[in-house]
Amino acid sequence: MSGLEWLNSQAFTAFGQHVIYSDIIGNVVGLAALALGWRRSILTWPVQLLSGVILVGAYYSAQLAGGVGKQLLVIVVAVWGWRQWRSGKQQTGDGTIAVRFAGARERTLLLAGTVLGTLAVGSLFTLVPSLSWNPWPDAYIFVGTLAAMTAQARGLVEFWFAWLLVDVVGVPLAFSSGLAFSGLVYVVYLGLVLWGLRSWWLRTRTATAETSAPHRGAAEGAVP
Repeated sequence: MSGLEWLNSQAFTAFGQHVIYSDIIGNVVGLAALALGWRRSILTWPVQLLSGVILVGAYYSAQLAGGVGKQLLVIVVAVWGWRQWRSGKQQTGDGTIAVRFAGARERTLLLAGTVLGTLAVGSLFTLVPSLSWNPWPDAYIFVGTLAAMTAQARGLVEFWFAWLLVDVVGVPLAFSSGLAFSGLVYVVYLGLVLWGLRSWWLRTRTATAETSAPHRGAAEGAVP
């Protein structure tokens, strides 16, 4: 048995569904990547890339072309995000990444891109049924994942909100597609996303306070 055959072989049965090794391993690695993202560690990207490579096999075995496409997209964006964070432009003094809320223009572009992208990909999946048996939820997750990872690469807190919206559809879709372990992991993702959102949100407040403190000190020193 080859390595690929083993990854897509059955590990056990849960809730009446067969759980395959690639589904288990890929999602556990994905959880690790999300936890590293919460800690603003650059290692989140290579770990996310590895998760994407493994999950390509899981979604292929479930005949979810949209899921396969999503993971291929994850791989590409992970490489880009890795380069973005390695550039040093967003790094802080402790070696982690600086985070912030998106500006009005950035939010508009993210929202518009997500809506238009979902319409385009959903229409493609509808016109070519072989690409996905559940076109609109598949398209929503496909484009939502791209939006979330793009926001993460730019250090935007909105990254976590995007993941929350993806989870809302991802949990029932995973269970209905026979990927029980993916469904369970999406539930765990929800907890990590809420934790990560709180952490990044508080970090923006800390960074704002640290930035404004020197200005206040300079202003006070200038008072005669």
